Amino acid sequence: MRTLIDIPDRLIEDLATVCERDKLSRAEVIRRAISLYVSKKKINSDNAFGLWKEKQTDGLAYQEQVRSEW
Repeated sequence: MRTLIDIPDRLIEDLATVCERDKLSRAEVIRRAISLYVSKKKINSDNAFGLWKEKQTDGLAYQEQVRSEW
């Protein structure tokens, strides 16, 4: 898919430096940057599974305690 975005001149200059140094096209550097950004922001449910298994607190008691702080 093609898309149109506005990039400030300062970032274009920095991008050109990276492209030159790494001998990559601007499009490839942008694709890699987006991929890295998305992978860092993606919610990974595997990391959350079993998050409370070591807790000794009852889930309902915890919920009531937190709500009482409101």
